[in-house]
Amino acid sequence: MPMRQDCKYFESRTYPTGDTVRKCDLDLAPEAPWRCPDDCPKYERRMADVAWNHGSLVTPATPAEPDGLGEDDSIAALLDAAEDIVNAAGPDIKAEVEAQRRAEQDRANRGGIRKFFDRRKKRD
Repeated sequence: MPMRQDCKYFESRTYPTGDTVRKCDLDLAPEAPWRCPDDCPKYERRMADVAWNHGSLVTPATPAEPDGLGEDDSIAALLDAAEDIVNAAGPDIKAEVEAQRRAEQDRANRGGIRKFFDRRKKRD
């Protein structure tokens, strides 16, 4: 079944570069951005979208399906492996950014104290 754009857990986001992310917020669509499971237990129609008609600019067109999609689990396995790589890198990246921020804050704090004491020396 194609991605259910009317599901409350479907999300589509287009970035300034033109790249578009189409996904299930619950991570229940292993073949996203092309397909949702036929019998998804969490499918729920968006309440705000019921009986609305949308223009063509709401959600970009679904990308073309790769050959073999739905025939075996290799595409879903590949997407899961890629997601695992990204998820594994996340904590390291977060720790690196936090360490950078702490170092910048420490430099800023030391600079303020030095300036304070330098001013006192100049007065004496």
